Amino acid sequence: MGVSQSGTDQRRIVIGLSGGVDSAVAAWLLKQQGHDVVGLFMKNWEDDDDDAYCSTREDLIDATAVADVIGIDLEAVNFSAEYKERVFSAFLAEYEAGRTPNPDVLCNAEIKFKAFLDHALRLGAERIATGHYARTATDADGRAQLLKAIDETKDQSYFLHRLDQSQLSRAMFPLGGMRKTEVRTLAERIGLPNARKKDSTGICFIGERPFRKFLNRYLPTRPGPIRTPDGSADGRVVGTHVGLAFYTLGQRKGIGVGGVKSAGDDGDGAWFVARKDMAADTLWIVRGHDHPWLLSTRIEVEQPRWIAGHPPAATRLSAKTRYRQVDAPCRWTLDDERFELTFDAAQRAATPGQSAVLYDGDVCLGGGVIASARPLEPADGVVSTPLPASQPH
Repeated sequence: MGVSQSGTDQRRIVIGLSGGVDSAVAAWLLKQQGHDVVGLFMKNWEDDDDDAYCSTREDLIDATAVADVIGIDLEAVNFSAEYKERVFSAFLAEYEAGRTPNPDVLCNAEIKFKAFLDHALRLGAERIATGHYARTATDADGRAQLLKAIDETKDQSYFLHRLDQSQLSRAMFPLGGMRKTEVRTLAERIGLPNARKKDSTGICFIGERPFRKFLNRYLPTRPGPIRTPDGSADGRVVGTHVGLAFYTLGQRKGIGVGGVKSAGDDGDGAWFVARKDMAADTLWIVRGHDHPWLLSTRIEVEQPRWIAGHPPAATRLSAKTRYRQVDAPCRWTLDDERFELTFDAAQRAATPGQSAVLYDGDVCLGGGVIASARPLEPADGVVSTPLPASQPH
């Protein structure tokens, strides 16, 4: 059973203890290696402190119990103001603009490896650690590298791709060389009180609550037409949406058009969100998981961030346009503050606001935010229904 970092030199390491089993095992491993370990519980959200969906209090209790078992100090720190300013405000702005952001990516770059790192350094830490499934290494030029975890089903390098050298060089990921099953087994063996605790899912400040209900507290509903590309040149109205901010590309559930048929079909196959026309306040939907409107081979990416501090030299790499996606071979070209990815095979529902992350084998190179995806055209080898004139590409 291995870990991604090891060594005999004792260091003062501040680890983020979330109350979950991953960070708990990571802290135990560091303590076993002889380090001076301090736990830090981060509170990043407080708008719903009394809400049934908020697990902060339970998580703090679990983190405290873990610290007692391991034998380390625990400090609770409130970063909710920083989170609201650096992460949540951007989250709302993106949804209002019709995009679908990934707040976990921004949280890592701005809170867990910035506000948290700064606080840890004030506590005298040489390094910080988290329970992320990822690994670090050093390249031939002495720069820190971010590598995928051994357990690729749990790899979280995608969410860490915005880290820079100053952040990554001080980071430790003790679970990077372990599989999740090993982590659970070890937690049971050493008697951690949260060994069987369910993994948290979803966005931290939303929890298990209905997403649309949460978003509606901050963004107003603005109804408009739902159209399909069949029928007239401008499509056919088949319903009314509640506001474009509340939908994402590739979405199947919650569209509200159950029973509607496409022109000339027998009604088989589900409907999917394919386009959001902000200017016309129109939601476009198509029938079929692999409809050409949902597929693209060319994706424009903005706000590039490179872990090495500069763009990669290779032009043939692989990329993910969403978490848990299999790496897709592609060619990439840089154009000032943007880059374009051209994939060998069509990618489904590449969504503006989400991250496109580049890899060279196991090495995560960095990435950016998807700005747009060009739908398949006949020249791409797939016959696609032309977009209506009012719908921007």
